[in-house]
Amino acid sequence: MIPQLIADSRKIVIKIGSNTLADKDGRVNRNFLNEFAEQAGRFIKNGKQLVIVSSGARIAGLSAMGKWARKQDLHYKQALCAVGQVELMEAWKTAFEPMGIHIAQLLLTRDDFGDSIRTLNMRNTLFTLVDEGIVPIINENDSVCVDEIKIGDNDTLAAQSAVLWSADLLILFSDIDGLFNKNPKDHPDAELLPEVRDICAVKSAITIGGANSFGTGGIATKIEAAERVVSYGIPMILAHGGKPGALEALANGSQPGTAFLA
Repeated sequence: MIPQLIADSRKIVIKIGSNTLADKDGRVNRNFLNEFAEQAGRFIKNGKQLVIVSSGARIAGLSAMGKWARKQDLHYKQALCAVGQVELMEAWKTAFEPMGIHIAQLLLTRDDFGDSIRTLNMRNTLFTLVDEGIVPIINENDSVCVDEIKIGDNDTLAAQSAVLWSADLLILFSDIDGLFNKNPKDHPDAELLPEVRDICAVKSAITIGGANSFGTGGIATKIEAAERVVSYGIPMILAHGGKPGALEALANGSQPGTAFLA
């Protein structure tokens, strides 16, 4: 099902979580970015259009401002994100340069999606960038959005972006292989659900765990993102983004994941 979904989709939104972007030391994993950009470049060459929703501003900020690592004050967290956005975009720019692909940054807030004029402008900007072969990279404007730092919802942001752009497919890359019937980190006998068509039934049947170490969201926000996009007829894939060649592996069927479908 997953290879077919990717093959049939031209407009794809890909959300990359903090755990995928971070290396074991909690810094931006440039090897991952470089490998992902190479895969994305081949997708684009084959006629796909991509929009990336990228977490990692705070991680990138810590990479640059290690002396703030123990600062827990909200203002420092916001400041870290402000510094990190520069570092993160520089890393993405460097990763895509060998393919001759330009990137663009869109920093959005929840309020942007609630204003019809802003929404129209965001949509027009996305279409223009993608039509010109530029890869838009979207992130929450963490330096002004307190709620994002508290609870984290880039999964929701990715879903909103997919709906805004009228995407054909949303892919959420996280640090798990997909949706399991219970937390695989705590239960070795957990079973991967390769396909989900009744999200409400799944929510009542599975055990939802908490957030991971680097990110601020958990499996619940991913299920909510699936609910949102599927209600608009957009399928979603949840898969492990940290495995070698994850994007192309999903496309050729050599990597597992969970497909959420109407």
